[in-house]
Amino acid sequence: MGDTVGIVGFGSYIPKYRIKVETIAKEWGDDANSIVNGIQVYEKTVPGLDEDTITISVEAAKNAFKRAAFVEPARIGAVYIGSESHPYAVKPSGTVVAEALGIVPDVHIADFEFACKGGTEAMFVAMMEIRARIFDYTLAIGADTSQGAPNDALEYTAAAGGSAFIMGRENLIAELVDTYSYATDTPDFWRRDHQPYPEHAGRFTGQPAYFKHLLTSAKNIMEKNNLKPDDFRFVVFHMPNARFPRTAARKLGFKKEQIEPGLIVPYTGNFYSGASPTGLSAVLDVAEPGDLILITSFGSGAGSDSFIFKVTERIKEVQDKAKKVWDQIRDNPIYLDYGKYARYRKKILMNE
Repeated sequence: MGDTVGIVGFGSYIPKYRIKVETIAKEWGDDANSIVNGIQVYEKTVPGLDEDTITISVEAAKNAFKRAAFVEPARIGAVYIGSESHPYAVKPSGTVVAEALGIVPDVHIADFEFACKGGTEAMFVAMMEIRARIFDYTLAIGADTSQGAPNDALEYTAAAGGSAFIMGRENLIAELVDTYSYATDTPDFWRRDHQPYPEHAGRFTGQPAYFKHLLTSAKNIMEKNNLKPDDFRFVVFHMPNARFPRTAARKLGFKKEQIEPGLIVPYTGNFYSGASPTGLSAVLDVAEPGDLILITSFGSGAGSDSFIFKVTERIKEVQDKAKKVWDQIRDNPIYLDYGKYARYRKKILMNE
């Protein structure tokens, strides 16, 4: 099959706990309607007391294995997890995940971090190792329990969730057509060691950071492959809120029906490293054979990874073998008041 590589299995995990934007706004005396209209987000997920990047990664990977049942865990040659909320500063998340899934001990493991594009970093390396024929199968995960300081703008969107992808050369459900990355030193968002919450440069994170990198990356990969927006069935952009990816899609010439199926953020919040991967998982849930998908991530600091995937005939065999993204979003969410939400977040931060 030459250099043909891509996705053979995919899965996601979304916590059931939620808090509404209006609940957070009421706590701080903010205008909920103004905030919702500005960020176009209504509610976000909250990790449970026993949930972190590791548990989210394990659950997402279990769903990916359901869609790639022919892959024995022992055949996974590498496990890569992209996150900016790894529970340990030194101990890797990947060893725990690989042990829980039965992948150890003959495996290469690494944790990745590049703000919100850690997940696509893991996907890139996992696919390139398949292309280089180092391994038969690899596992790439993007997951986060995102941090946002109380009464900070990020508190309205920082959420929890993630997705996992098993990469290979055969039995593909989505073939990698091409990939392209674009990065510069643009310090729009950061968190120093020993600080529990990140800082950000406010509006600076918009035009010179998110839009410059994401739009350039998406434009360049389309030009490189002689493709235009109308050639794609779906497009997935990193979603720190809903306004940014919708604006980016409009600027590039994409239509509403191309961006909306993967735009989960209005009802989940921002999964950081798991955001664009989970958007990709959502569109794979409904994709048809022959569909072209463009996904472009964004990570502060700053950079974007773009991928073009072509969906294969096998997609119809696997879509119903694990719970779909939008079904998880809608499946009896449990809403928290601000007091319980604060207790949950305090517990998570203490554990992290």
